[in-house]
Amino acid sequence: MRLSRFFIDAPLSLGQHELPETQAHYIGRVLRHAVGDALQLFDGSGQEFLGELIEVGKKSVRVELRESFAGLAESPLRIHLGQGLSRGERMDWAIQKASELGASEISPIVSERCEVRLKDERADKRMAHWRQVAISACEQCGRSLVPTIHPPIGLADWLERVEAELKLVLHPVAEPLASHARPESLAFLIGPEGGLAEAEVARAKAHGFHAARLGPRVLRTETAPVVALSVAQQLWGDF
Repeated sequence: MRLSRFFIDAPLSLGQHELPETQAHYIGRVLRHAVGDALQLFDGSGQEFLGELIEVGKKSVRVELRESFAGLAESPLRIHLGQGLSRGERMDWAIQKASELGASEISPIVSERCEVRLKDERADKRMAHWRQVAISACEQCGRSLVPTIHPPIGLADWLERVEAELKLVLHPVAEPLASHARPESLAFLIGPEGGLAEAEVARAKAHGFHAARLGPRVLRTETAPVVALSVAQQLWGDF
């Protein structure tokens, strides 16, 4: 039987802990775990904790953590994904797969052809939702660190702020990724459903980005980060 693994958004240590309400409900009412069941927790610090359920009630679940160990090592390649903001499931998919593929940071980018605009309360809800998507991906894939999901940001502002040894903007007419030397950090810029405007690609190049392509076919906005991160990890990371 596979060991259940959960992210806890609070510092963990050996000993007894009462789990947050959300995880308690899921463990006790959805998965129907019982006293004595083993589980594994992580808190985003890089450490993993093994423990046993010592109380499973309708409103509370307590666990005793008895062992800690270093979690899965992160890729030596630090990746900051600038992903063009897209609708609903497409953005969720991009964040989920980027988390599984080792992205360290993810920035939703608002560009000229974006069809989505988020403001105030709606933006806060989407941020919370995206973070949970990343957390769930890490619970599933074994990552001990959860990538940072930044608030949506305009393309011009992101280009001014992002820092990486190698900066790449995906573009159909460009050099392949393999033409670049191995970097320690990488920033990827990927456009929304309508792609980036030529002026935006030119602006990215003016900020030190190199145009790069992933092959002869034009990929959908939610497919591009999966392919880009996979190729980058194969070339320079831990694949």
